[in-house]
Amino acid sequence: MADFVGAVDQGTTSSRFMIFDHDGNEVAKHQLEHTQILPRPGWVEHDPVEIWERTNVAIQTATRNAGISPSDLAAIGITNQRETTVVWDPRTGQPYCNAIVWQDTRTDAIAAALERDGHGDLIRQRAGLPPATYFSAGKIQWILENVAGVREAAERGEAVFGTTDCWVLWNLTGGPGGGIHATDVTNASRTMLMDLETLDWDDELLGLFGVPRAMLPKINPSSHPEAYGQARTTRPLRTAVPITGVLGDQQAATVGQVCFAPGEAKNTYGTGNFLLLNTGTEPVRSENGLITTVCYRFGDSPAIYALEGSIAVTGSAVQWLRDQMRTIRDAAESETLARTVEDSGGIYFVPAFSGLFAPYWRSDARGAIVGLARYHTNGHLARATLEAICYQSRDVVEAMFQDSGVHLDVLKVDGGVTANDLCMQIQADILGVPVSRPVVAETTALGAAYAAGLATGFWRDTDELREHWHESKRWQPQWSEQQRADGYAGWKKAVQRTLNWVEVP
Repeated sequence: MADFVGAVDQGTTSSRFMIFDHDGNEVAKHQLEHTQILPRPGWVEHDPVEIWERTNVAIQTATRNAGISPSDLAAIGITNQRETTVVWDPRTGQPYCNAIVWQDTRTDAIAAALERDGHGDLIRQRAGLPPATYFSAGKIQWILENVAGVREAAERGEAVFGTTDCWVLWNLTGGPGGGIHATDVTNASRTMLMDLETLDWDDELLGLFGVPRAMLPKINPSSHPEAYGQARTTRPLRTAVPITGVLGDQQAATVGQVCFAPGEAKNTYGTGNFLLLNTGTEPVRSENGLITTVCYRFGDSPAIYALEGSIAVTGSAVQWLRDQMRTIRDAAESETLARTVEDSGGIYFVPAFSGLFAPYWRSDARGAIVGLARYHTNGHLARATLEAICYQSRDVVEAMFQDSGVHLDVLKVDGGVTANDLCMQIQADILGVPVSRPVVAETTALGAAYAAGLATGFWRDTDELREHWHESKRWQPQWSEQQRADGYAGWKKAVQRTLNWVEVP
């Protein structure tokens, strides 16, 4: 029997390949960043060809460095940045344009028109999502309407759509030479085009956006022994390896955190923050600005649903300090700089660079730093940046309680920002509940590996996966209730200052 499972993790800023053993321990990893293309304010793009090339190199390098052959891999899983939209020619494998990234706000007029014309409630009920720039359907519509020749190519079957899981899968399984055009239910549930109840593309929703059904990939379970074909195009994998699991990145992290029971929740700290609460086999419709989404579907079992709070800018606010403001040299320095002061000195930083996502859904918002005095230093700004990550998560936790009635006993956390001990302490202080980080903090790739391994019998069942989860560190709240209330009241005031900043057509 093969000893390992591999996972492609195609994220917003980088692509990597990770290899795990039967105990869920990391055996090997290679990661490569790709270019962030920012052609206009609010526009965020990636080069799909670069993404595929970097993914391919990551697979080659990780397997070579680990001395692992294809026969050592029981399966491969794929996880990905969700909503990011690629449209390409299946005859040649060439994209028609750059990928439009989930953070991109160029479709604000499309989203506003849907709401204005009375279609918002249909989309919320059918797809579980609000009309927003975040999701894929508006991006597909924009490409069809603005990139020359794509509409006509789509009608001829010469233009297909996929999120980046679909793009990587198609290339891994042969590309123009027979690549599989498929996605899973979690990624499909992020498009505004899938019916949450039937788990199929919905003709009425397709009509709202003018998207031909022929463009769309087949929707499969997140974990299935025969759903996704064989990886056979990257050089170290000349011997075919089955691809048996696909999950959007936040659902993958939920699986990696073994949140398999209703009421269990995790928060992933990456480019943005994404807090998911398992709600079981029935979708819970949010009345407080959250998303109803598919959490996962294993094999022929019923789909499991989740409430999600999606926050656009958290870790990328730290990147902004590094790349645009040049106040830090690397992400780790944000903690060092923030520790030079005892608190943020009363300033708040609301990083609404792409508007505000959950629970506000305000594309008219823009970033603001408020409360500044001459007294304040870079240290205060760094601390306010970390607090912004945590206050945005509290906004989501408050909405989640209103929708579900669930009081969190502990918040499981993962993702790159969890390496920042100060940020995690601030999170516990702002929420008033313990924060728990697992031994394997990068649970997104682990969740994709779990989905793939479950399909092949590498892991027996979810109970066995629970046995592999171990806590690395726990942070207990230290603030008083008054500190917590005063801090959050100031945050809410700061959020109000960001609204109505740009005109939405």
